[in-house]
Amino acid sequence: MSNAPLFPRADFGLPEGIAHVCAGGEPPFLLRHAHAFAAYARDKGEGLPGRTKQEAEVERVRASLARRWSCETGDIGLVSSVAEGVSMLAESIDWRSGDNVLFEPDEYPSVVAPFMAGGRAEIRFKDSANLADLVDARTRVIGASAASYLNGARPDLHLLRKLADSVGAWLVVDYTQAAGWLPIDARIADFAFAASYKWQLGTTGIATAFWNRERQPGWVPSSAGWNSIAPGPGRLDYNAGIPLVADAMRFCRGNPAHLPLYVLGSALDYLDQWETPAVQRHVQALTVALLERLEAAGIPTITPRDPAAHGASVCVATPDANAMVVAMGEKGVLAWGGRGRIRFSFHGYNAMDDVSRIMDALVPAWG
Repeated sequence: MSNAPLFPRADFGLPEGIAHVCAGGEPPFLLRHAHAFAAYARDKGEGLPGRTKQEAEVERVRASLARRWSCETGDIGLVSSVAEGVSMLAESIDWRSGDNVLFEPDEYPSVVAPFMAGGRAEIRFKDSANLADLVDARTRVIGASAASYLNGARPDLHLLRKLADSVGAWLVVDYTQAAGWLPIDARIADFAFAASYKWQLGTTGIATAFWNRERQPGWVPSSAGWNSIAPGPGRLDYNAGIPLVADAMRFCRGNPAHLPLYVLGSALDYLDQWETPAVQRHVQALTVALLERLEAAGIPTITPRDPAAHGASVCVATPDANAMVVAMGEKGVLAWGGRGRIRFSFHGYNAMDDVSRIMDALVPAWG
């Protein structure tokens, strides 16, 4: 019943009496990452042999991500952020007048904004209408987050996949609020992305880009760089064109951010100590418990009750969210505000005592 933390809190240097429940924004930093910093510094200073070690770490991390995403290593690329990856997709489409894309009305800006910029297509937002009425032969993309940053809700990706297939659209999924605690089979999507600094316990500067080469074998980005060009035996002959690498590293036009990548590798090694379904069971025991406690206290939430329909966060809507988050922080509860709601996010270092601390801090502030 998640009475004890799954991850040792000492691994994060979390002080006693603090409920750190904001993994959906910024989780605590693993102390072990100091070794990743040192390893990068050592490799960085070793000249060409050190660069070879950096390249080996890139491939090791890609393979680790592929195992966690149920795909081949070649399907995994690296970008600086989800916004960069989605922008590369939006820029690669040959847009025609009348094309449209479909999103949830509260989808994360990094998924929506790249398609809105420049008026590339009509933006349609899902409402209470029949979804099938919102797509047509001109729908190019259906975008969704595997778990909502705003309210923690999880969409039916299988339904969206079926909808996309019915009109020949791409399904683009942002796994940022899922990667690290939820088992992922990225192959349901045509393209998918995830930031590294939330439940994956990494840092900013590096993000995962998934290209489903089986579904979209002909995808070509509209821009390139030295790192996304297939290496040849000698000098480049620009007159002969620039052949792209055959795998998802065509997302990575220049150097990947090696230091954040070393940190991500350290984080994935840490997470590999636990089966991902065990992490899911742990965190959702906490979300369900908090939802029950909130209901008993008469505090409404905007997160679905069913754990199959919500992620690792529970959200409470209030216009006083930011002030209440500050007040709760003074009582040792580190939650996340903004967007007119308080978000409580759980990970393996949390336990039932954190649920009690949330209620002890929230109920007086709510009243």
